[in-house]
Amino acid sequence: MAEFILPSGNVIPQLGLGSWYMGEDPRSRQQEIDALRFGIEYGAKLIDCAEMYGEGEAERIAGEAMAGYRDRLYVVSKFYPHNASREGVIAACERSLTRLNTDHLDLYLLHWSGTVPFEETLEALYQLKTQGKIRDYGVSNLDIDELEDFCAADKVGLCATDQVLYNLSHREPEWAVKPFCDKRNMAMMAYCPLDQGALVHHPELITIAERHQATAAQIALAWLTRQKGVVAIPKSSSIARTKENLDSVKIVLTEEDIRELDKAFPAPVNEHEGRIAIR
Repeated sequence: MAEFILPSGNVIPQLGLGSWYMGEDPRSRQQEIDALRFGIEYGAKLIDCAEMYGEGEAERIAGEAMAGYRDRLYVVSKFYPHNASREGVIAACERSLTRLNTDHLDLYLLHWSGTVPFEETLEALYQLKTQGKIRDYGVSNLDIDELEDFCAADKVGLCATDQVLYNLSHREPEWAVKPFCDKRNMAMMAYCPLDQGALVHHPELITIAERHQATAAQIALAWLTRQKGVVAIPKSSSIARTKENLDSVKIVLTEEDIRELDKAFPAPVNEHEGRIAIR
């Protein structure tokens, strides 16, 4: 699978496993563990979590799924804005490490902007990085103005990513966030890469998929991961869908495919359309 070199020199895989909505129904717990573990054994190298997901239960599920495979995985988690103080970030990280049953996170993100000054949050992230508790840090759901402010406050200059809503139906980050990330060699992580399943029914995607003997979901994911620095994190509790998502790396889109996708899903053309959505 493709990888991208971050400002720190560390490498992040460009396709992984999401966990949003996992851990919310105890009846689905084993199915979710099984889907993640299958994905890991099938070759996925990244798992994305957050303390918000299932109020920590998604991290516990991921921790069980990756047992025995931690050394070959890139693990991401996120902390609440109300935990973004210096003491709060450090305590939240320790809780996430315990739930994930690991001694470090590869990437730790502020989940969205809150009231704590970025400078204070960054001091905690620097400390965690110095201690080896995290290898890289970044943000999630920050629009361009907030992202610029965060990076201006980052005296070390190693912000690794902004994780945002990005897919064919939501191309708003291309207006300003993606160019900013590109200029700083930051990754842009795309959550909801299939628009919570809506894209799998789009006729244009289905038509292109038929040409590749693939699925609409695979085309949507291939469109994302063909872009330098874009990391897609589709979530599925189904083993079959997890396999399908990971197999998207085998697809090479043609110039004709890209033209047709651009026509069906136009990029933003003004600043208003380029304001990112937050979820």
